[in-house]
Amino acid sequence: MKIVAIVQARMGSTRLPNKVMKLIGETPMIELLLNRLSYSEQVDEILVATSQTENNNALVKHVLNIGYGCFCGDEDDVLGRYFQAAKEAQADVIVRVTGDCPLVDPALVDKAIMEFKKVGADYLSNISPPTYPDGLDIEVFTFAALQRSAQEAEEAFEREHVTPYMRKGEGFKRASMSNDKDLSNLRWTVDEQVDLDVVSTVFSHFAPNIHFTWEQVNELQASQPELFLSNQKLIRNEGAVMGSGQKLWKRAKQVIPGGNMLLSKRPEMFLPDQWPAYFSKAKGCKVWDMDGKEYLDMSIMGIGTNILGYGHSEVDDVVRAAISSGNMSTFNCPEEVYLAEKLVELHPWADMVRFARTGGEANAVAIRIARAASGKDKVAVCGYHGWHDWYLSANLGGDDSLAGHLLPGLEPKGVPENLRGTVLPFNYNNYAELLTLIDTHDIGVIKMEVSRNKGPEGNFLQKVRDLATERGIVLIFDECTSGFRQTFGGLHKLYDVEPDMAIFGKALGNGYAITAMIGRREIMEAAQSTFISSTFWTERIGSVAGLKTLEIMERERSWETITETGLNISKLWGRLADKYELKIDRWGLPALTGFTFQSANALAYKTLITQEMLGKGYLAGNSVYVCTEHTPEIVSGFFEVLDPIFALIKECEEGRDVNELLKGPICETGFKRLN
Repeated sequence: MKIVAIVQARMGSTRLPNKVMKLIGETPMIELLLNRLSYSEQVDEILVATSQTENNNALVKHVLNIGYGCFCGDEDDVLGRYFQAAKEAQADVIVRVTGDCPLVDPALVDKAIMEFKKVGADYLSNISPPTYPDGLDIEVFTFAALQRSAQEAEEAFEREHVTPYMRKGEGFKRASMSNDKDLSNLRWTVDEQVDLDVVSTVFSHFAPNIHFTWEQVNELQASQPELFLSNQKLIRNEGAVMGSGQKLWKRAKQVIPGGNMLLSKRPEMFLPDQWPAYFSKAKGCKVWDMDGKEYLDMSIMGIGTNILGYGHSEVDDVVRAAISSGNMSTFNCPEEVYLAEKLVELHPWADMVRFARTGGEANAVAIRIARAASGKDKVAVCGYHGWHDWYLSANLGGDDSLAGHLLPGLEPKGVPENLRGTVLPFNYNNYAELLTLIDTHDIGVIKMEVSRNKGPEGNFLQKVRDLATERGIVLIFDECTSGFRQTFGGLHKLYDVEPDMAIFGKALGNGYAITAMIGRREIMEAAQSTFISSTFWTERIGSVAGLKTLEIMERERSWETITETGLNISKLWGRLADKYELKIDRWGLPALTGFTFQSANALAYKTLITQEMLGKGYLAGNSVYVCTEHTPEIVSGFFEVLDPIFALIKECEEGRDVNELLKGPICETGFKRLN
């Protein structure tokens, strides 16, 4: 009977890249593992099984150099790779060890093999149930059991993790080995940097001896628990149930403050611990995660950037052509002139245009121009206008002045104290509040969203326009979010109220970075009296994408399509709520529609919807940024799947505990619905 220990290892770990070759002291982790395992008296041969990818070349070379065999197989079908490795080694019995367990104990391996022989099992492990520290996992099985699994297992999870089919399939004689005391809460494996730190500390403690026993490590943890604290909150075998995107998100938070560049895209805002987080491709209203799973995006569609859907072929074609011709040069791109002319044509009250690439910087530029034109510092604001100092300074008073403007609880740390009192918020449709600000402060600029969650009442917008004209105040409409969704241009066209400046972003380039500030000549010329300049505002892709996007919008009358679709979605939410006697508030522009349950458990219900819909292949919550790719068939299918989840929520309203239905934490809320 030939017994072969096959060590499963590769360099492409999502959470800790190249981990098997990470140094512990001065020795690669895989070398320490193999040297410790070589002291097994029952194992006849040790073989490393890795995948046929270029990034594993260094691993293969090192393993061969230190005298061990190495088999390279399929990257994704790990079960198939494992079977082929065992077949090549002519193994009768296989001991499975993973490359992230450098504290593997050869005596424990021998104990498992002897128990396996004694009971005559097809499969034996010390993980069903786990009673040993995580990092001492051992599985022993016959070649016949492995061969049958390789032939019969069909699920992706079974192919990726080698032994699930043996552990659950019929006809296998299974056995387990348990420790006298349950130590499964201890973590000695290496999946993340903190794990590597802990294991490195262990080897350092016993150095230069690398052949200490697992019992000695247990004694060390009992006597010096502080050495093991940093990774104890990590979940055992978490990687087996986490998708590649979730693993990468954990890795991202180690090297990117907050994990990413946009609060609205953080997984905690959707489904903590379960959200796929990263995409491999996107097309139409479909998104594929890093594991290739396809989802219909009935959520925020890139935070509203893609009115024409993801990857629109005509827009992408002109972008590719621009790249082929050259995106940057010492000269300016002519397309920015053509785009400026088009925006002025759509808004006859405006005369001039400046471009940027993000909404936040466009808002900051607009304020700079308006302050320069008015000669005054103070700004009255209503709505959300980005992350820059000028805006967050409204919260320097410590009273969370922006709480009613979409972003509650923002700490203005890093914003200079001398900006205090320069930005003064007022509430939408509250003309009296604005008038009081104007009467008591030397306001030079009024900046506001035309509408976010409800329209103007009592001729509100026209009153603001008249007040600004009367007092010589520059009026800016921030249409970064609302632009091109209900009219071909700014939403202010719907209400027939003209500002002095308007800002467009998000949808202007259908996923490519381009934002615009348009305005009256006498205001915009003030840009020449101050310094506003940036290299990448001159790149070509944004302008080219903007021109083509406007062309397609005009041809297809996209604003009419997405408005009709959004109104239908809102109506169907209402019908579903009525069907199950649930109370909801519906809000938002038609093409940016949303709802909120009138319940203390509203956030938990939103999380439940996201969780259940994700399992059905939808990215969904309680709001939809509509695009032209959201066809009636897609909307109909969406509500068919959503219906039974509303039924669950009804049960919760009648006494069932929603927390028992949730598989993880409740989502966070960094944005507040503007009433």
